[in-house]
Amino acid sequence: MHCHAVVATITIATLLAPSLPGSELFASDSFDQRYRAYAELLSAHVVDARVDYARLKSNQAALDTVAREFTNVTAVQLEIWSEEEQIAFWINAYNVFTLQAIVNHYPIVWRWRNLLTLTPWNSVRQIPGVWSSLQWEVAGSLKTLDQIEHEILRPLYQEPRIHVAINCASISCPPLRVEPYVGESLAKQLILAARNYLASDLGLQVDGSTLRLSSIFDWYGDDFIEDYAHLVEGGSEKERAVLGLISAYGPPAAATLAQSGNAKIRYLRYNWVLNDVED
Repeated sequence: MHCHAVVATITIATLLAPSLPGSELFASDSFDQRYRAYAELLSAHVVDARVDYARLKSNQAALDTVAREFTNVTAVQLEIWSEEEQIAFWINAYNVFTLQAIVNHYPIVWRWRNLLTLTPWNSVRQIPGVWSSLQWEVAGSLKTLDQIEHEILRPLYQEPRIHVAINCASISCPPLRVEPYVGESLAKQLILAARNYLASDLGLQVDGSTLRLSSIFDWYGDDFIEDYAHLVEGGSEKERAVLGLISAYGPPAAATLAQSGNAKIRYLRYNWVLNDVED
């Protein structure tokens, strides 16, 4: 893990520092790595793994204040943080900016051009460019959600459990936790997030000898190979990685099946409906 941290910090400085002309290299050291304001926001608006977006929109000023805190950290500051603190920062940034994207477009407007993709009317996917075009200022740079996930979190840290921590504002996503991720507690929080998601019907279902998994593990199964493929035998590297993850964090019956050598893997249809509170 230490070697990953060295690569990550150097690359972050390279990626972020030059991106905003005139941005300060050094900012205040007062950034709250316990994310207390964000914690208050979550506790007030996350209800049973759903988000009360209508109420959050009425409190948009508080959300915007939380988002601005991520602007005040620089690439230079990130370099001296531990790898766990950096990962927590980027996970929280991704989730806060996703909340902003929803609130800025709430209520979601249905777009006829999404008819052919079968995108639900009340879905984050109805927001044009939500992952690839919308940008946020973070740590002295302008970044999209895709850039945070695919150019920073995934390649720089090689911590596959980020996939059960970042939230895409959809029913099938791993739920937004009621607490922020914090560097000193990150390992425990990621374990709990993995266990909770795999214990839910949205994350994993046992159907005889078949394990029906969230499509997240189909899309990003290769990310788990290094850490989990060695835990089970048989099948492709990706299959072993997914089964290894289940053996490590799945409920007892699923973990036993994953280790049996007889499990079949199928992937669940992803529900892109907005993770709004139910009426």
